[in-house]
Amino acid sequence: MFRHGRKGRRMVILAFALAVAAAAVLVGSGSLFGSSTRPAAASWRRLPEAPLTFEAGRTSVWTGKELIVSGLTGAAPDGNVLDAVDAAVAYNPATRHWRRLASPPKTATYCHRNAVWTGKEMLVWGCSLLSYDPASDQWRRLPSAPSGAGIVVWTGREMIGWGGGCCGDAIATGEAFNPETDTWRTIAASPLAPEQQALGAWTGRELVLFVSGISPADGKPFPDSLARAAAYNPVTDTWRQIAPLPERRAGATAVWDGHELLVVGGRDGAGTATGVGLAFDPATNGWRRLRAMDTGRMQAAAAWTGSRVLVWGGELGRQALVAARTGLSYDPGANRWSRLPQAPLQGRFDPVAAWTGRELIVWGGLGVGNGRGARYFADGAAYTPASP
Repeated sequence: MFRHGRKGRRMVILAFALAVAAAAVLVGSGSLFGSSTRPAAASWRRLPEAPLTFEAGRTSVWTGKELIVSGLTGAAPDGNVLDAVDAAVAYNPATRHWRRLASPPKTATYCHRNAVWTGKEMLVWGCSLLSYDPASDQWRRLPSAPSGAGIVVWTGREMIGWGGGCCGDAIATGEAFNPETDTWRTIAASPLAPEQQALGAWTGRELVLFVSGISPADGKPFPDSLARAAAYNPVTDTWRQIAPLPERRAGATAVWDGHELLVVGGRDGAGTATGVGLAFDPATNGWRRLRAMDTGRMQAAAAWTGSRVLVWGGELGRQALVAARTGLSYDPGANRWSRLPQAPLQGRFDPVAAWTGRELIVWGGLGVGNGRGARYFADGAAYTPASP
């Protein structure tokens, strides 16, 4: 009896030891509680240098496969772009390779340009309208709109542009282009004050717009009878007035997060770069203030990842003409900002930005040339957030 019990205890101990060893093996291989591989840390990596530098007219789209950038290259040392030429390049993050694209048709050098991706082609709207097909590497001219546009969006069916102007002038009209029929239509007259560079975004249902209400000709306010905010529905071709910005935000960035329009950075009414953001909910027609960033910044790159707003670069609010090398991530649910790791790039204003579904690409932009005038960059980097 005694000997049998002793043997039984030895068997239990042996079985327990084997179970522990097996569990250790399973945990180590990731078979019991999931992979043992530690979550990847957030990181940056440099892009190979692009074959061209764009000094003016820079605009870009993300196609789902490539970042396409077009603009003017070959400016004079003093920044004069009268002899610059139109060009375009594309970057493929899967192959980490740039390719120079077919040259776009010549357009006026002074035009402000916007671009959208239709799912098949890149539409570039400046003084004229151009289309680029990546599959055939060919450009074509399209019927030109009556005027340029200050803000341009893609609705899934049409490219809509509104506002714009130049040299002390501003307009309050808009047009829509259908690439399936290559035709334009003039959209309904808006209640808004004219604006060269309206702030806004496409929500999936409406084009939401906010204007400063200040005349670029004399710096005086437009009449109060002209709205400072409105939303346009292309299905019904109608406008509705909405709550204006509670605080002026010149030069801010607007990002639609699927629920709210997030207004990040910019200059306030006193002309100071601000770190206090704002969020507009079209469903309630209400605003809320975001938690402040660590510093004001404007002319920064910004992109929505599906859960966060990523911001990088731009002018810091502490001192004019100081370009940020840092980046931030904003979580709308927690109303919290967090710092990104240091990027391997010099600080700059207005870099191109695109979210690929996996990483944030920032490229190009304008820097201060240490007494030698402006500096235009042809380098960039890709930021991959930490895995969950």
